[in-house]
Amino acid sequence: MKHARLIIITGLSGSGKTTAARALEDEGFFVVDNLPLLLLPEFLKLHTASGEGNANVAVVVDVRNKPYLEGYRETLEEVRSAGHVVDIFFFDAVDEVLIRRYSETRRRHPLSQKEGVGESIRQERALLGGIMDLSTEIIDSSWLTPHQLRARVVHMVCGDNEGTPLAVLVQSFGYRYGIPPGSDLVMDVRFLPNPHYIPELRPQTGLSKGVRNFVLRQEACREFLDRFNHLLDYLLPCYRKEGKSYLTISIGCTGGRHRSVAIAEYLRDAIQGENLVVEGLHRDVAKE
Repeated sequence: MKHARLIIITGLSGSGKTTAARALEDEGFFVVDNLPLLLLPEFLKLHTASGEGNANVAVVVDVRNKPYLEGYRETLEEVRSAGHVVDIFFFDAVDEVLIRRYSETRRRHPLSQKEGVGESIRQERALLGGIMDLSTEIIDSSWLTPHQLRARVVHMVCGDNEGTPLAVLVQSFGYRYGIPPGSDLVMDVRFLPNPHYIPELRPQTGLSKGVRNFVLRQEACREFLDRFNHLLDYLLPCYRKEGKSYLTISIGCTGGRHRSVAIAEYLRDAIQGENLVVEGLHRDVAKE
């Protein structure tokens, strides 16, 4: 049986546990939300028994399931005795920040009291005091943005390693069929001469050598690519630093068959850098 690296995410409601869980999921952890802690030993046994389960596991446990507060010391000792490496990340924030977050989201506190959110937070702190004392890391998210909190979690898990690579998708599309949903950067290349109006190139696509040469040898195209590559050299490290895991660059022309395809192919090969994984997609290349 494999031994797991287990991170227990716990702490005050509204303090950033969901952000932390998503960050760990992006770093390859198998994440389970709201698992009763008493079920943790059996869960790990089943998860690792086959030898195929992910050895990195994160579990979110909090006062949504009050029974988890009973016998947690014995449960943690049982898990550690089985050979698993356990860290407890406790997330906290000052009361006024937690109250403001609940006001902004209009969510109901899991310990909702008639006296208001402030009293609910006070009772939650009292319930969590014991497990807070056992925590290996205490993270105060009071003045952190979600991106900064995510970066803090990734750094605690990965150290100086930057963690999961930034996945970059470079896709071509035709404006005739609409801008692809989920696009982060959209570039319109309809200012370039259109191979559609050249009889011998019309049946081909931007994947063919003839169309690619026609598009990429244009002076306007060369200048555009030079400027856009410099922009990407600046932007990609910034996106990665802010904790972005996925970036979609969409290049559009009229029909999505010639200019956008040729340029997307070029960019897919040209974008390079540490901790990047670059893929290409041509959404409309087969459409007439």
